[in-house]
Amino acid sequence: MSEIRFYRASEKPYGAFSNLYRRDITFEGEVFATSEHAYQAGKARKPAVRKWLMDAPSPALLAMAAHGLYYWDVAPGWSTTKFDRMRAVLRAKFTQHKDLCELLLSTGDARLVESATVDNEVNRLWGEVNGVGRNMLGVLLMELRTQLRAETGEAYLVAAE
Repeated sequence: MSEIRFYRASEKPYGAFSNLYRRDITFEGEVFATSEHAYQAGKARKPAVRKWLMDAPSPALLAMAAHGLYYWDVAPGWSTTKFDRMRAVLRAKFTQHKDLCELLLSTGDARLVESATVDNEVNRLWGEVNGVGRNMLGVLLMELRTQLRAETGEAYLVAAE
């Protein structure tokens, strides 16, 4: 496998790489329904907006709502901190769930690509559309895979709370 493409959370087996994949994670002392929830929780400037986002009926609707926020509702510096936040969220997700960690490590050296179908700025940032995009989710997953591989034994796994 030289490349693994994923997009929908329901796809087997690699849909688990999607941030919309339904698996609780503990992040910053709080339990979130998905890694998308943990990521987007950091985007809102105001507590009321954050609560509104977290109350979305599905991770997909949460993502859509968060991408549509007005700039005055977005936390200051978000454009420069969002990748570090995603990096930390992914580490939490893949170290709190042994099966997800094993899945990520099982990909070897394959290039991981979030392969979206709708062409827009967000999809071209986090993934690729028709082979075009920065694929930052894939890049961060490959970075994490390298780090986890370098860590010894199961010392990197933390107990899910």
